[in-house]
Amino acid sequence: MRKFIGIGVVALSLAFAGSAMASNGAGLFKSKCLACHGPDGKGTAMAPAFQGNAWIKDSSAADIATVIKKGRNGSAKMYKNFALGMPPQSLSDGDINALVDYLKTLSH
Repeated sequence: MRKFIGIGVVALSLAFAGSAMASNGAGLFKSKCLACHGPDGKGTAMAPAFQGNAWIKDSSAADIATVIKKGRNGSAKMYKNFALGMPPQSLSDGDINALVDYLKTLSH
């Protein structure tokens, strides 16, 4: 019986950790990304949308994290119509992972 209770506690802890991570990603988006990528990730004249973005949806978390860490030239890959580049972001690996997870939710 104790074994089942222990498993239940671990499962609940992981579930709450996942939701806390998602809300952290949303908060990071609001503080770091919203100004250029727009509310709810719908894009602006300065930066592409994350909603329905095939690159975000199909790319690995590592590839997206690299763009966040290193930035991207405005003319790179599919973003030829954006004159401005994305500057590199100084975030912890944990924050980048939370942000990537949040961006993935916007891409669907």
